[in-house]
Amino acid sequence: MDLEQVASLERGQQLPLQRDVEAIAIPFGSTETLAEDSVVSVMQAKGSSVSVGFEGRLYLIEGRNLDALGLESLPRPTLPETASEEEIEQFVWEQLRTCFDPEIPVNIVDLGLVYGCRIERLISGERIATIRMTLTAPGCGMGDVIAADARNKILGAPQISKVHTEIVFSPPWSRDMMSDEAKLELGMF
Repeated sequence: MDLEQVASLERGQQLPLQRDVEAIAIPFGSTETLAEDSVVSVMQAKGSSVSVGFEGRLYLIEGRNLDALGLESLPRPTLPETASEEEIEQFVWEQLRTCFDPEIPVNIVDLGLVYGCRIERLISGERIATIRMTLTAPGCGMGDVIAADARNKILGAPQISKVHTEIVFSPPWSRDMMSDEAKLELGMF
């Protein structure tokens, strides 16, 4: 996946939409369509998604829809059918590392928001991924957006049929849960 094109976008950069595009409304997590020729402003370009502002609201445009911004669309991450259980779990963690709080330039794993990931295989053979995570504050409205982003990326693996995101507040998140890389990125060292 070529993430350099996303990283090349600058905050405040104005881009006309090249086509109608489905975007996740922030903080609601619902999907809305932004019309072709609408001019959006880049708010944050991290991982494989871009947060944009349009008419006073924020939206998340996923990598598979980057062509609407005039960039090359990123293929949905996937795994070969023959992937091992270990490879499937590694895939889930890799996808979580491409998810960002639209307001914070650090992925949710390094930010310390992901408390755990469990992949269960049902009798039917289906696999369900359960992500146990928190938010930086109980009143943070980004949970639905982050959960939708994670779910869409993880479901790229044909071995996983459902993703359940469990938002918990115990233990409460603190800055101590952040990786050293995250603290450095946010200037906390």
